[in-house]
This record gives sequence, C-alpha cells and structure tokens, in this order.
Amino acid sequence: MSGRLQDKVVLISGTGGGQGRAAARIFAAEGAKVVGCDINGDTARETAEQVRAAGLEMLTADGPVDLAEPDEAQAWIDLAVDAYGGIDVLYNNASLPRFAPFGQMSVEDFRFTVRNEVDLLWHTSHAAWPHLAARDGAAIVNIASIAAIAGLKGMPQSAHALAKGAVIGLTAQLAAEGAPNGIRVNCISPGVINSPPVQEILSSGADNPLAGVIGATALGEPGEPEDIVYAALYLASDEARWVTGSHLVVDGGSSVLI
Repeated sequence: MSGRLQDKVVLISGTGGGQGRAAARIFAAEGAKVVGCDINGDTARETAEQVRAAGLEMLTADGPVDLAEPDEAQAWIDLAVDAYGGIDVLYNNASLPRFAPFGQMSVEDFRFTVRNEVDLLWHTSHAAWPHLAARDGAAIVNIASIAAIAGLKGMPQSAHALAKGAVIGLTAQLAAEGAPNGIRVNCISPGVINSPPVQEILSSGADNPLAGVIGATALGEPGEPEDIVYAALYLASDEARWVTGSHLVVDGGSSVLI
C-alpha cells in the first residue's frame, strides 16, 4: 500500500462485514486511523481485532450503534474526535433495507427502510459536519445504489430505490453547501456485489431475480466488496481534490450494457 490516507482520521459505518469490513482493512492499510461502528457490536469488534492484528490502527464503538438515532450518531462522532482531535473523512456505508412488492409493502417496512438508509446518513453527516469543516481536504463518501437509477422487474425494491435516490440528491446538495468550507461530498452506486444476501438469492437457481443484472455486466459476474472500496478510496483521498458532487456508478456496466 502507498499511504494514500496517511494519518487521516476516517469514520466508516457498517464495519461489521461486507463492504464496511473491506473498507476498514483497506483504508487502514493506506495509513488511515479508522473509527468504525455497526448495528452488530460483536462483528464490528471482530473487524477491529482483525485490522489491529495486521498491525494497523482501528477503533470501534463499544457495542451496537444505531446511527438512525441522533444521539448514537453524535456519540460515534464524539468517540473519533475525543480520540484523534478531528475527522478527515466520513464514509457513509451502512444501510439496512427491507424488500416487498410495492402494493404489498407495509408502512412499517417502508419507514424502516427510509430510517436505515436515509436517516442514519443524515444524522452522521450532520454530527460530523463542523469537524469536517475544521479540516483541510475533508471528504464525505456516501453509498447509494443502481436501484436509484434503474428499475428492476424481478426485484421488489421500491423503498430501497426511493431511499438511495435521496442519497444521490443529498450528495449534490451537501457538495454545494460544503464547498465554502472545503468539504468534498461524493457518492457511489454499487451494482450487484457478492455478499451473503446476494449469494442467498443466487442459490435459488438460474431464474433468480438478479440473473439478468449479473448477466449484463461486462464480466458476467457480481462485483466484490473491494471493487466498491477502491472507488471510495479514490474519492476519500487527496487525489480527488477536484472531485465533488459526483455520482460514480460501479456496477460492472450492467446499467448501460443492454
């Protein structure tokens, strides 16, 4: 690794597994002082132990953290500031959607999805904002989804699509409001990424609802968590100093290779 984030304080949400765990490992290897959290405190702790066992630096919140609760989001931000004196990068990775056909989705599941894909991003960004404004070259990286830009006939994801569309819109506005303070704000829309939930869907057979999306990728396979993390690494680094308000689609080409 080349030290692209050397000594930067980087907060990554959802570090208990998947993209968050990969991000913690890769960002720490690039010299970052990583502060993580997850709704699952045990898996978040496992990630931190793995990172530290590799001789790298990572703190994690003690126990589960529900970032959709403003007080818990603030406490996570305070943990990083108390430990390191400030924040350079906020990586809003965590999300927890529910899926159901639009006509059958309950109000509870709709509100749960918005809470755990929009509210948590809002609260963490709001709490981190003054600390980011106090640093030179601060950045926010948000994770959206291709669900926000392309409808999928076989996947009932209306609430997820709405929430991730909100992430893209909020990214643009925060980039505008952050510019006077030197805060860059960008987002990434992943395609189908190889993860336990995706593996479960694929195991249902060749006619699974994701088969068409995966088949449309350039390589004919789902992406890996690292494919998203390396894109986020660029946006978080000083190499992207002239990049803000951008929406980077990382989906193997599935949204355009028709």
